[in-house]
Amino acid sequence: MNINRLFKKKDISTILNEPGNSHNGLKRSLSATNLIALGIGAIVGTGIFVITGQAAAAYAGPALTISFVISAVGCVMAGLCYAEFAAMIPVSGSVYSYSYTTMGEMLAWFIGWILILEYLFACSSVAVGWSGYMLSLLEGWGIHIPWQIAGATFDHLKDGSWVWTGRIINFPAVFIVGFVSAFLIGGIKQSAWVNNIIVVIKVSVILLFIGFGLSYIDTSNWTPYIPENTGEFGSYGWSGILRGAAVVFYAYLGFDALSTAAGEARNPQKDMPKGILISLLICALLYIGVTTVLTGIVNYKELNVAAPIALAIDRAGEGLAWLSPFIKLGAIAGLSSVILVMMLGQSRIYYAISKDGLLPKVFSKVHDKHGVPHNATIFASVITALIAGLFPLHVLSELVSIGTLMAFSIVCISIIVLRKTQPDLKRPFKTPFVPVIPILGALICIAQMAALPWSTWVRLIGWTVLGFIIYFSYGLKHSKLNDK
Repeated sequence: MNINRLFKKKDISTILNEPGNSHNGLKRSLSATNLIALGIGAIVGTGIFVITGQAAAAYAGPALTISFVISAVGCVMAGLCYAEFAAMIPVSGSVYSYSYTTMGEMLAWFIGWILILEYLFACSSVAVGWSGYMLSLLEGWGIHIPWQIAGATFDHLKDGSWVWTGRIINFPAVFIVGFVSAFLIGGIKQSAWVNNIIVVIKVSVILLFIGFGLSYIDTSNWTPYIPENTGEFGSYGWSGILRGAAVVFYAYLGFDALSTAAGEARNPQKDMPKGILISLLICALLYIGVTTVLTGIVNYKELNVAAPIALAIDRAGEGLAWLSPFIKLGAIAGLSSVILVMMLGQSRIYYAISKDGLLPKVFSKVHDKHGVPHNATIFASVITALIAGLFPLHVLSELVSIGTLMAFSIVCISIIVLRKTQPDLKRPFKTPFVPVIPILGALICIAQMAALPWSTWVRLIGWTVLGFIIYFSYGLKHSKLNDK
């Protein structure tokens, strides 16, 4: 086998003129407002409504606010790099497409496979969080879902073993994945309209929680602000803050998913950077505000639950009781929009890789009427629903974090490579202070990857091995670039 085949690169002008990226294929229907709303729709979700409580309880305590700041700094740096690529190569595929032009086919496949991991498990984990809030809301209305279909089939214990929980499947999680997929198949314009409405609802609810929750803060819950380390790396102290930052980092991956929709933006060169950076900054402020209020109302040790904000509302007593159904409904609506954008991102990754021949061509077929990759969307919904129904939240969220961090690192490094190898390319948006910002962005991401548990790395290695088996047995043989 000729080793050069593995590192053959695609020319950017070729990508921009491929069928499906220029005049036919996916419909370009998204405005700048739609893109910002999609970014907020994806970012504001599990990070606020679910992971905040669990990361505070297990890793950082009240100092989770510092974790969110660390993650935000890394995300802004990575976001600036994403913005340059999204404006320069405004096609579906996100980091996969960017890597194809800078690092060659094999590494592009690798990052595409990691992106599938990221979106697949992100969507699954959000569906599990959605299930927790829906069950809490139904319980408040006196509606009881049978225990056997209200939770994960398997659980992963701290000693590394897997156990059967006695449940059949997490039915609410499966239901919401199927429901959202139906909207996606109906077309990107319809999906964006639904997302816009949901974003207004959930941001309003979050602001209500922050505004009214401030008066119920007990400052003793912030003492100690940085709990003393237990002697184990990542369990409180500064190492806990770093691990907390690594775990909550995936809460920001909305702008990453946003870049997969570049092929459906009306004016991607101008609007993609706006959508990425504005949505990221808005959401960082919301995360810090919610974490501050949440850990002020409830002691961090009690927050390891599926619906921490709902717990905080209940703990505040009668004064905030009126807000409880709004919070739960806002969380349910908000998590629904995250699932919508994550499913959109996942299906577009299948679509982009399939167009290059590295996955079966059935995934790159576009619906004649709706202009969406319907086969890829259906496949994504089935796989996502199965994982959401079978596995617990903590396993899924850590896998998402490591996939996201790796993708961000590669984007940062790719900006430096492309500036050196193709300095004359047209760049509608330029990352400032290159190479300082890309290097810092990559280092922050790599440091947070190193802080994740070893078991998460083992699962990543297993996923990578499976990916290369698929590439060498199918993708390399069917690659359209190498056929040429």
